[in-house]
Amino acid sequence: MPTKNLLTSADLDDVRGSALGAANPLGVAAELADAVERGRLADPQDAGRALALAAEIAEVRSRLDAALRYADQAVAAYAVGDDARAGFARALRARILFRLGGREDEAMAELTELRPLLVEQPDAPAYLSAALDAGSRSSVADEWLTEAVDTLLGQRTTAGAPEEGGSVAERAAEVGPPEAPGVLFFLLQQRHRVRRDLNLPHDRHDDLADRLEAQLLRRAEQRSTDAPDLLFFPEDEFGRLRAEQTALTEAYGSDWDGHRARLEKEMVRLAGTGRSGLHVLRASVDGLTGYAGRQGGEVTDPQLRAGYAREIEARPGALVPWPPERNDACWCGSGLKYKKCCLPRSRS
Repeated sequence: MPTKNLLTSADLDDVRGSALGAANPLGVAAELADAVERGRLADPQDAGRALALAAEIAEVRSRLDAALRYADQAVAAYAVGDDARAGFARALRARILFRLGGREDEAMAELTELRPLLVEQPDAPAYLSAALDAGSRSSVADEWLTEAVDTLLGQRTTAGAPEEGGSVAERAAEVGPPEAPGVLFFLLQQRHRVRRDLNLPHDRHDDLADRLEAQLLRRAEQRSTDAPDLLFFPEDEFGRLRAEQTALTEAYGSDWDGHRARLEKEMVRLAGTGRSGLHVLRASVDGLTGYAGRQGGEVTDPQLRAGYAREIEARPGALVPWPPERNDACWCGSGLKYKKCCLPRSRS
């Protein structure tokens, strides 16, 4: 990141999208901290955000002492203005404490204080679950998320007592409309992910999460029929896709370079929204057409392809982590270093 006299909110957005691919990510983190210390932020209210971003960069690079220092500063910066985003900084700090080892009790105490945010802030389920997972406490995340869902649905029950507040379907109105989902929607979706990772059986809340997600997908498709997805076809499979499914050219690219560039740009965009643990999904032509046949649908249907993506996401070897280190082999399987292959494609 080039040194600038003032860093704007837009600059911070750019850093989030490009820092991991920078030649010196830790230098970027230090530059962010320096901008806060020297008053080089165009908006002083961005101090907590800049420091939290520095902490995330250092954490990804396993410089946990530096990450904790930045996280401490971020929490302090948010506390000055009592910013609603302070919860994320505190959860990030707890996540780092878990990874450092020996400070698990401190991390759990921090997260326990944040637990009430689960029924208040849409992003709280994701960042609290991520922190608990870092401490190998995903079962605790399931417990907390379930209680929060029950609270919002008004379904607190005693053993053997009938449920109150109506059926799940009747209470689902609190989720909010598909185009503007509320806290309950994000609770249900995050709980669904956690339980899937724990291999827990599907229950009524999971069913509701599936129905709401399908609702949201249908509404999204009404707005845009060519929304990008994360299905990745290796070079030989992409050649088959072009030859056998020409109608998918617009969705996946007209050539191998275009396919990789489309995915790289989408991953950078997702990283810019704060998503972590990103990956593309290794797909095959036979897998996609076979899924379409079982579902009685067409491969040109975006919702069907989304269903195929969910199916293969649980398969061993289907997840291709992103991003690799600059000097590591590129995620696309070309054999070239990431910095010489797909990394520059996000800037084209």
